[in-house]
Amino acid sequence: MNFRNLYLSLVAVCLCTAAFANAPADTLYAKKLNPYGRYHYNDKKQLELISSAVHFGFSFEGNKCALYVSLNDENGHGYLQYELDGVYQKRIRVDGSSTDPLIITAPTSGKHEMWIYKATEAHTGAIIVSKVVAEKIKPLKVSNAPLIEFIGNSITCGAASDASEYACGTGDYQDQHNAYMAYGPRVARALGANFMLSSVSGIGMYRNWNTLSPTMPQVYEKADFQVNSTVKWDFNTYSPKVVSIALGTNDFSRGDGKSPRKPFDPEAFTAAYVKFVHLVKTKYPKARIALLSSPMVKGADAKTLESCLAAVKKKIDADYPSDKPVETFFFPPMEGRGCGGHPSVEDHGIMADEVTLFFKKILGE
Repeated sequence: MNFRNLYLSLVAVCLCTAAFANAPADTLYAKKLNPYGRYHYNDKKQLELISSAVHFGFSFEGNKCALYVSLNDENGHGYLQYELDGVYQKRIRVDGSSTDPLIITAPTSGKHEMWIYKATEAHTGAIIVSKVVAEKIKPLKVSNAPLIEFIGNSITCGAASDASEYACGTGDYQDQHNAYMAYGPRVARALGANFMLSSVSGIGMYRNWNTLSPTMPQVYEKADFQVNSTVKWDFNTYSPKVVSIALGTNDFSRGDGKSPRKPFDPEAFTAAYVKFVHLVKTKYPKARIALLSSPMVKGADAKTLESCLAAVKKKIDADYPSDKPVETFFFPPMEGRGCGGHPSVEDHGIMADEVTLFFKKILGE
């Protein structure tokens, strides 16, 4: 066994209330954290982690730390996942009915750096952080690297990709989410960039998987992507260098086979897409726009999607002649090995490899 595998095998997560034996502990309250992604501070000054892969970091000494987290739904559950000293570890289940802190144990004492990520998406519900307790704990900030915002659907969320703990067809929908291993974060890590995911399972540009609304243009400005939410996202929080939009899979969906579903309408899709890019450009006037196709859309549908994206690019380039042109990337077709035909964690690695050079070029311009 090599050192890395030994390291991973030694790291353990204990969901218990065990005290820190013989070790002084310091408290880092939520307001002192530096979250990155979509988040919200509630009236109790607790940090609500909203979007997929929203994350925060801290350093500590010793061999354990305690996360005090909760959910708004006592009958629900979600997942966090974490990176310790630069090495990805695992997912941690958060149960709404539990009042116990999450105790994360490192294999050795000494100084450590921990990054906590939300594994599940916004529509699963916020994961609420009140404090983190550990010896000599200090908050970390992400670097000043350029930011890529990835707008998309369940693929971008990393939904249904990880069946390592719950086999496909078992558990609840969020039990197979793994946002950390989705293609967007992997691309960003490969390029030394920052990332945020603005994504919702089942969502489309002019219609969704099996409903007409609410679509991404209708919820993008809402902090939690809920159409009836009164909390709007503050787009001054970040200034992405690149905004990647990967929508269309659900617009092409045949639906659930129960609700009436009209054939895909290229004109409606293209018009909604153009309008949405206009909206994005009002939020981020200096950002480069990248339009991605879907590896899940195949055959004649793939050609239609690529044609629509080319039309969107042509229209946006004409509307903003002084801006750098819109970029497009067309994924090769893929048979998803995750749950319900979604890309698996391994498939996301393939997708990331396919698109990394594309984003490297844009970031370098």
